[in-house]
Amino acid sequence: MPVPLSVVIITFNEEANIARCLAALEGVGEEVLVVDSFSTDRTVEICRQHGARVVQNKFVGYVEQKNFATDQAQHDYILQLDADEVLTGELRQSIRIAQANWRHAAYSLARLTNYCGTWVRHGGWYPDRKLRLYDRRLGRWQGLLLHEHYEVQPGQTTGALAGDALHYSYASIAQHVAQLNKFTSITAQELALKGKTRVTLFHLLLKPLWKFAHGYVLRLGFLDGFAGLSIAAISAWGVFLKFAKLRTGTQDAPA
Repeated sequence: MPVPLSVVIITFNEEANIARCLAALEGVGEEVLVVDSFSTDRTVEICRQHGARVVQNKFVGYVEQKNFATDQAQHDYILQLDADEVLTGELRQSIRIAQANWRHAAYSLARLTNYCGTWVRHGGWYPDRKLRLYDRRLGRWQGLLLHEHYEVQPGQTTGALAGDALHYSYASIAQHVAQLNKFTSITAQELALKGKTRVTLFHLLLKPLWKFAHGYVLRLGFLDGFAGLSIAAISAWGVFLKFAKLRTGTQDAPA
């Protein structure tokens, strides 16, 4: 008999994405739970129109919010998604197979990212596997401020689902740059919390150059055309920003 599944999504001002995400969940899971950080747009209204249960909770961090959302679910078996992700038919079927024959503490899914209208398959952006289907009794979300990840308990095994989650990341270069500014501030905060405050020319010059070369050349980002070039260049700039903010002590994340 298939294990009962709760689909869990955290949101904040996701009216542009959430309907597409929820529409692709038809036939997946026994519950759809949205934990919203007091959105000021139509996110909550759209979620309720699609039959989702909505719980609102103040956002203090990605790890805390995802653990809170996991704990609020009705079932122990969880599929955690972001509002800008959409299940393909193959992935939905793979999830159903896992439900019917559960073997692991958690399962990973691959994400195929749409960047400014282009599906990105190189540059280290694909398959971008993440543990997203899990038994909450056998793991927990871990991390500091930004780089959250689901971690299973020692001795537990993980599996891999077939099919992709379509990830609608950035609709414009401006959106990418704005998000980069926010995330580099948070990452600089993380480094400061870890006591990694030493910044040299190696961090400010060579690491950004390596980031560009690694993504654009070694990981074949050039095969994705302008999207690949933009991703590599902005990602390199992000490395510089992260260490520049750390060096100057301006790593407080913007509101």
